[in-house]
Amino acid sequence: MLKIVPLFLLLLATLPTPAQEQPKEVVYYGFDPDIVTNYISGNRRSLGYIRITVELMLEDKSFLPAIEHHEPLILDIIYGTISKQPEDKIKSLTGREEIRLALLDQLQQAMKREAGNTIIRDILFTKYLYQ
Repeated sequence: MLKIVPLFLLLLATLPTPAQEQPKEVVYYGFDPDIVTNYISGNRRSLGYIRITVELMLEDKSFLPAIEHHEPLILDIIYGTISKQPEDKIKSLTGREEIRLALLDQLQQAMKREAGNTIIRDILFTKYLYQ
């Protein structure tokens, strides 16, 4: 037996439900110029030099104005955190990852406090040079 389904039911079935809505568009926000600062050298008589390029992965494109507004705070956190790192942490891969995770946590806390949302999903170092 063939069932006839009204057209409006077919159309209703094809509409996206709230669970099927389009995923938010992830965007990246970079800082120009690169972040250049000093870090504490192992012998404490000289300073080391580090240059990094940081990209912030944002949850949604709508968060870009908030990031641009809070850019001075974000840069202060990045510079302050990196300049306090010891040489062995700067130069090791595990230390680099620890720095990245610490920065992510600090930035998310700051954005939650200032903007009401963590906004930043992840932080990426696309260039990481030290001397």
